[in-house]
Amino acid sequence: MQVMKWSVIALAVAAGTSQMAVASSQSESNGFIEDSSFNIFNRVLYMNRDFRNGGNIPTVDSDGDNVRDSQFKKGYREETGLGIRLMYESGFTQGTVGVGVDAHSLSSIKLDSGRGRHSNGLFATTDEGRGDDTQTEVGGAIKFRISDTVLKYGNQIVASPVFSTDDSRILPEVATGTYLVSNEIDGLELSAGRFTALNSQTQTYRDSLGLKEINIVGASYQFTDDFSGALHASDADDLYRKYYGNLNYNLALAEEQALNFDFNIYKTKYDKDYVQSYTTKTDDDDNVTTAGVRESRDNTIWSLAAAYSLGAHTFTLAHQRATGDDGYRYGEDGGGTIWLANSVQYSDFNQKDEKSWQARYDINMASYGVPGLSFMTRYIRGTAADNFTERELDIEAKYVIQEGAAKDLSFRVRNAFYRDNAQGDLNDFRLIVEYPLSVL
Repeated sequence: MQVMKWSVIALAVAAGTSQMAVASSQSESNGFIEDSSFNIFNRVLYMNRDFRNGGNIPTVDSDGDNVRDSQFKKGYREETGLGIRLMYESGFTQGTVGVGVDAHSLSSIKLDSGRGRHSNGLFATTDEGRGDDTQTEVGGAIKFRISDTVLKYGNQIVASPVFSTDDSRILPEVATGTYLVSNEIDGLELSAGRFTALNSQTQTYRDSLGLKEINIVGASYQFTDDFSGALHASDADDLYRKYYGNLNYNLALAEEQALNFDFNIYKTKYDKDYVQSYTTKTDDDDNVTTAGVRESRDNTIWSLAAAYSLGAHTFTLAHQRATGDDGYRYGEDGGGTIWLANSVQYSDFNQKDEKSWQARYDINMASYGVPGLSFMTRYIRGTAADNFTERELDIEAKYVIQEGAAKDLSFRVRNAFYRDNAQGDLNDFRLIVEYPLSVL
């Protein structure tokens, strides 16, 4: 890691002078309106989870209070919703410093749900324990560009290995803060940011996840056409400091054959002792708060995946391993902050001391005369501390319309069959229909 870090710095310094003469993105700006874009992204998601062991879902009575355990309904959740995203991105004004704005509107519409089938993470929950019928969130950001460096402040969707907004349901998480991304040197991307709020996928107010503050910094470098590396770090206030590294290498073999190796690692150092509290409801409706104190802990988790591609076929093997005092924790820093090989449809295989293996197969049917159609299946098995074992089988199919009025309309079916030796057995089924429209 240290060798890569200093190699990036040395290459950046050496290349700096020659890069200054190259035309930059800002010097080629056509203007605020001329370079603007407006896109509408539609997503319909049907999702059900069947808890095979008869797991329970808490329901509520007409007053919004939790009912007795004996009145819990069986563990089956089923919901359908529509998400509509209006995304406007202006160009930059001309001149040395370009100025622009981004704006969005995120709306969800409940198509099907019920009090006994709610809680798949598609909708907010009303006081009656039902999924909210409609939700709308609006936001925006101002941005500045000098040469090939962009500074953005406001509401934004972020994709950093140490702070990544989740987009696994109808609408994405949205972060609020400042983010700087620089591409002044060919192949080198530097980034830094400070975020003070993170909104969940089911809420419309500014900071539903309670993020206090997180500072992030990162660098990625494309050493050659086939070899790249990255280093990122974050400091989440009162939670943890996190470090991430990645190496990716592609080895071309014979015609239509290649090997790819992808290594990812996180090192998490939890902050000073912190308290986790939760509230339970007693029979006489008195709130009881139970708190447990955890000592400061560390965690290291890494994954290595090797993928062999042969024409339309790709075969992948991956190994992932966690060590330290605790499992890998994320979510407060974005629900997508787990860039690891064995983070799959349902499980992340990130428990304390867990070791997991994955075997995966992909096929692209374009080689067989059906462009836009693809299939994937994978099997993952993990063993963790206290003799805990889990396994997951995923099967997916996707089709994207290639031409015509419905071009880019896609249909995706995702099936996950999850089993463990505790009480987590379930089947997870999702049907996803997406239709992106470019207006400008």
